[in-house]
Amino acid sequence: MNNKRKAVVLLSGGIDSATTLYLAGKMGFDIYALSFCYGQRHKIELQAAGRIASHCGVVQHITLDIDLRLFGHSALTDDIAVPKSRSIADMDKDIPVTYVPARNTIFLSLALAWAEVLESNDIFIGVNALDYSGYPDCRPEYIAAYERMANLATKAAVEGRQKIKIHTPLIDFTKAQIISQGLKLGVDFRLTHSCYDPAQTGEACGKCDSCLLRQKGFEEAGIPDPTVYKIQP
Repeated sequence: MNNKRKAVVLLSGGIDSATTLYLAGKMGFDIYALSFCYGQRHKIELQAAGRIASHCGVVQHITLDIDLRLFGHSALTDDIAVPKSRSIADMDKDIPVTYVPARNTIFLSLALAWAEVLESNDIFIGVNALDYSGYPDCRPEYIAAYERMANLATKAAVEGRQKIKIHTPLIDFTKAQIISQGLKLGVDFRLTHSCYDPAQTGEACGKCDSCLLRQKGFEEAGIPDPTVYKIQP
């Protein structure tokens, strides 16, 4: 009989979510990976998520379709240019146009629904409050508030059968620390994808915020970046 605890892990296909998934596995959880096809222009990340899930041997990997292009208002889901070649200082100034309205709230709500069905108390998300692009739904106070709400939201919690914990193991890590941690866990970063605006043939642009933060992380970790870039940094 399998007595291992179950965990729902949000898996985008990037460095942070891959490392988070491996951390959950090291903690002894059976992994149920959840990805989203939400109308993102970098839909190729879902191929990366599939590769990571297969390589890690998750119990189940579900990709849900929710078309946030119907709302738009983000460079990832609308006809808005993705910012390129910005400095780290510029990234820290304002919430960028790549912010997708309420994305993590939507994703966590669906993860919560699956966790209730699985009779799981544990949800993992690879949010990061240091080397990130200023998204409000990556902050510790947001996660704490969501966890409080989650424990008021489900039948299982109200009946005392569920106590949800939102795990954010990377929230205080720099990108370099995340990469170093991932390597120790055996993450194959060749399987991951970070670019917001990849070429149709799959190469990363090398200039968007996500590419630049990825490059910075590998450089600071002293590890070669395995990404194939359309424009080499």
